[in-house]
Amino acid sequence: MAAAVALAQPAAARPPTDIVELAETQVVAKGDTLPDIARAHDLGYVELLAANPGVNPWIPTPGTRIVLPTTHIAPAGMRPGLVANMGDMRLYYLPREGGQVTSYPMGIGREGWELRPGTTRVAGKRVHPTWTPPKSIRAEKPWLPAVIPAGPDNPLGDYALDLALGLIRIHGTNLPDGVGRRSSHGCMRLYPEDIAALFPEIPVGTRVTIVDEPAKLAWIDGDLWLEANPSHGQADAIEDRRPMPVERIPGLRRMVTAAAGSQADRVDWAAVSWAEAARPSVPVRILHSAS
Repeated sequence: MAAAVALAQPAAARPPTDIVELAETQVVAKGDTLPDIARAHDLGYVELLAANPGVNPWIPTPGTRIVLPTTHIAPAGMRPGLVANMGDMRLYYLPREGGQVTSYPMGIGREGWELRPGTTRVAGKRVHPTWTPPKSIRAEKPWLPAVIPAGPDNPLGDYALDLALGLIRIHGTNLPDGVGRRSSHGCMRLYPEDIAALFPEIPVGTRVTIVDEPAKLAWIDGDLWLEANPSHGQADAIEDRRPMPVERIPGLRRMVTAAAGSQADRVDWAAVSWAEAARPSVPVRILHSAS
C-alpha cells in the first residue's frame, strides 16, 4: 500500500477540511500525456482524470503536479478469487491461500453493454487467442473478417480468461488507451503487462465476482477512509471531457454510519460530502483516530 502523503488540492476543488489522502504525486514533464502516465503507474484513464479535474489529458502543462490514485480500497464483496468492480473499473485478485490483494485497471462495457452484479467462474484459458466477432459486433462493423487470428490486430491481446458468461472474457488488448474506460462490448480489458502477470496465477474454475461499488470504506491504522469513484454517467462525462454532473451516492450516509459504528458521532461529514461531490478516486480520511 502506498504511503499516506499530504496533498494540496487545486483551489476550485479544495475539500472543506484538512484531509490526508492515500496517494502519490508526479510533476508533468514536457511531452507527457495522462494516458502514458496512467499506464506507467498501472492506473486507469478515468480514475486519473477524476483525481486531476481540469488537467488536459493530452497536453498537460509541464510542471503541473498531478495526483496519482495508486492506493485503492478493496470492495466490500472481496473474497478469494477475482472481484471485478464496475464501480471503480478495477479488477481485484485475492489468492485462495491468502496473501496480498492486488488490483488492475480495466476497461469495461460501454452504455448498453454493462455487466450485472453476480458470480461466475473462469471456464477456460487461452494463450494467443483467436477472436470470432459475434453477430452483435459484426452488425456494427460489417467489414470485420469472420475470424481474427492471434497477433497485433487481435483485440483480445495475447491472453484471455473465458468466463462462464457466454462470450464475456477478461483479456488483454491491442488498444491500451481503452483501459480504465467504458469502452468494450462487455468484456474486461487489461493492460498487456497486467494480463500477462495475472494469467498464470488464475486456474480454471476460479470464482469471479462482479460488483458495482463506486463508494468503498476501510479502517486503516485507526482512521476511517472513503474512496468515492465516478458513477457510470460521470465516467462518460469525464471521457467526453464534459463537466462531471453532481450525483448522490445512494445509501452513502447509511454506509458511513454503519462502518463508523460507535464512533459515528466523530465522522467528518463535510469530508464525506466533498468526496461524494468530487469523486476523486483516491481514499479520503473521514474519521481521525482518537488522540
